[in-house]
Amino acid sequence: MTKRTELPPPPYFNLDPKAAAARLPKSSDTARFAKAAAFAARGREDLAKRGYAPDGRKRLRKFSTWEICRYLIPVAPAHLRRVLKQNPDLPQGEGISGSKWFTLEEVLALRAHLAEGGLASKEYKPYRPKGLPAKVVAVANFKGGVGKTSTAAHLAMSAALDGYKVLVIDLDSQGSMTSIMGGTVPDEWSTVFPLIARDYARHLVDENSVREARGEAPLPLDETLTEALNATATDIVQPTHWPNIDLIGAQLNLYWAEFQIPVWRMNLRRWPLWDALTNFLNDEELLSKYDVIMLDTPPALGYLTINALAAADILLVPLGASFLEFDSTGRFFDMLYSTFASIEDGENTMRRAAGLDEVKFEWDVVRTLITRFDANQQTDLANVIQAYFGDFMNAHRQEFTALVGQAGEQVNGIYEADYREFNRETYTRGREAFDRTYAELKEILIGSWWRDAQLAAAAAPTE
Repeated sequence: MTKRTELPPPPYFNLDPKAAAARLPKSSDTARFAKAAAFAARGREDLAKRGYAPDGRKRLRKFSTWEICRYLIPVAPAHLRRVLKQNPDLPQGEGISGSKWFTLEEVLALRAHLAEGGLASKEYKPYRPKGLPAKVVAVANFKGGVGKTSTAAHLAMSAALDGYKVLVIDLDSQGSMTSIMGGTVPDEWSTVFPLIARDYARHLVDENSVREARGEAPLPLDETLTEALNATATDIVQPTHWPNIDLIGAQLNLYWAEFQIPVWRMNLRRWPLWDALTNFLNDEELLSKYDVIMLDTPPALGYLTINALAAADILLVPLGASFLEFDSTGRFFDMLYSTFASIEDGENTMRRAAGLDEVKFEWDVVRTLITRFDANQQTDLANVIQAYFGDFMNAHRQEFTALVGQAGEQVNGIYEADYREFNRETYTRGREAFDRTYAELKEILIGSWWRDAQLAAAAAPTE
C-alpha cells in the first residue's frame, strides 16, 4: 500500500500578524505617487526606445524583394527585376540582385510606376474613388486590455503597406499608440486638446456676437481659448517613421479634456461637443489629404471617445473570447445606445421647434472582433459570442502568436519586425493574424467607398 503524500497547506494559512507587520513599509503619502511616476516615466522612456536607432529616433526597416512580391505588390520577382533593369531611374534598392532591400518610400515609388503602366487586372494601388472623403475608423471599447491600441496600430500599418495614406489620432492619454508610432508630444497643445478647444471657442465667439447684438454681456473668452482659436492641423500633425502615416499624438495632460469639456458645455449649452473632432477633420481638409483616419480611443466612454465615435464611419470593437469581455462589450453597446439616443432626442426636440434638420448618428459598419484568441481553449466560447453578435462580428479571430509578443517587447508592430529574426513559420503565422484582420477591414473600406460612389453618381444631375 503506497503512502499518500501530504500536500502542504495553502500559502494563506497560518500567517503571523506580527511578522506581516514587520514586512510592511512605512505609510505612503501623496509624494510617493510622484516618486513612482518618475521611476515609471524613466523606465517607459528606456523601454520605448528599444526599437529606436542609436541616434534616438525610430526608423522603419527595409523590405526585401521576397516581402515586396509576397506581401506588398502583386508582381513576380523575375518581373520586378526586369522592371528595375529597364528603368534605371527607379529605386534600385540595396544589396545584390537576388536579395535587394528597399525602403517603404522606394516601395511606394515602385508601386506608383507599376500602377501607371501595368496590367489593369493587377491591384498595384488599392481601391480609392476620386472625390470621396477618407474613411474614419474608430477602435473602441471601454474594457481595458482587449487589444484596442495593438489592433489600431497594426491596421494603420497594414493600410500603409497596402499603399493608403493614413492619419493616426491617439485619443488615449496613456499615449501607447504615440509610443508605437515614435511620436513626440511635449504637452497637451500637441494633442487633440487645442482643436476641441478651438471648436468651443468658435461657438463662443458666435454666441458673443449674438449677445452683443442683443446688448447682453459676453461670455468669457480666456487665454486658453484665445490661443486655441489659432490652432491648426500643422501645429499638431507630425510625421512618423512611416512615410505614409502621420500622427496626432497623446500624453497624460490630454486627460484634462475630460474635465474641461463638460465645463464648456455647461457654459454654452448649444455647443455640440460631439462634433469637435468631425469639424476639425472637415475644416482642415484632412478627409481629402488622407485615405484612412484611424482613431485609437481610451478605455472609457468619455467625451473624447464620444467625439471619436461621432466622427467615425466605421466602428471596430475588439474583445477577448471570455465571458467578462463579452459581458462588458454588451454593456458598452448599451451605453452607446443610451448616449447617442439621448443626444439625438435632446437635440432634435430643439431642432424641430426651430425648423432645422434633425441630428442622426449613423455608421457604415460596426464590427466586433475577437483578439488574443487561443483556439485550443476558447473556440467554444468564441462560437457562442459569434452566435449572439451575428453580423456584428468579424469572421476572423485574431490569434496571439509568439511574433506579436516578441515585437511588442521592442515597442514595435509585427510589420516593423525583421522576419530574419524569426523562423519562417512563426513570422508567417504572426503576420497572417493581422493580415486577415486587415483584409476584413479593407473589404469594409472598399465596399463603403463603392456604395458611396454609386450614391454620388445617382444624385449627380444629368445633362
